[in-house]
Amino acid sequence: MARQLADRGVTVWIGAREPGRGRAAAAELGASVRVVPLEVTDPASIAAAAEQVGDLDILVNNAGINPGGEDIIGTSVAQLRAAYETNVFGLVAVTQAFLPALQRSRHPRIVNVSSGTGSLAWNSGPNPQFDWERVQGGGLAYRSSKTAVNAVTLLTAQTLGASAKVNALAPGRRRTNLVAGAVGGGDPDEAAAGAVRLALLPDDGPTGALWSWDGTRVPW
Repeated sequence: MARQLADRGVTVWIGAREPGRGRAAAAELGASVRVVPLEVTDPASIAAAAEQVGDLDILVNNAGINPGGEDIIGTSVAQLRAAYETNVFGLVAVTQAFLPALQRSRHPRIVNVSSGTGSLAWNSGPNPQFDWERVQGGGLAYRSSKTAVNAVTLLTAQTLGASAKVNALAPGRRRTNLVAGAVGGGDPDEAAAGAVRLALLPDDGPTGALWSWDGTRVPW
C-alpha cells in the first residue's frame, strides 16, 4: 500500500512497531515514504505518532492480529481480548488520535482493513469468498473482531458525513505472515490496490461500506 500510494505522489508515513524495520522499509520505498514509531495498543505511542505526523489526509488502519482459537468452545477469553485490543480498540484509538488532522483536511479518507470473514451476511450462508461449510463457527476471535471493525466503519462514516470517505476493505486471503504463510493466498499487491482505490476516492465516491479487493461491495 505504501509503495502504491507513493507511486501516485502521496507522501506516506509508515507506522512501525519496530522503528529499525520501519526505517529499512522507508529507505527501500523512496524519499516520499517516512516512518513513525507506532504501537496501536499503547496510548502514549499513538499520541506521539499523531503529534509527529501533524497534517493528514488519509488514514489506513492496517494493524491486525489473529491470536488463534477456534469456535466458542475452543477460544479463550484471553484470545478474544487480544484480538479486540489490536483489531478494534487499537483502530479506534488511532482514528481518534488522528481525527483532528483529518477534519482539517479538505478530502479526508479513512480505510479500515477488515475481512470478508467478518461479514455477518457471508457468515450466515454460502458465499463465493470462503468455504463456509468448513469455517462456520471457527475463528471466533479474529472474525468477530472484524465484524466489529465493520460496525465501527459504518458508524464513523455516519458521524463524519459525506465530506469524508470512510470505508472498510476485505483484502481476501493473502500471502502474509498473518495466516501461517497464507497457503494458497493471493498476491498482497492485488489487495493493496483495493486499499489504494479507497484511499484516493473522489469527492463523489462512496462512504460507509465494506468493499472486496476487486471493487465489489460486500454485504455487512
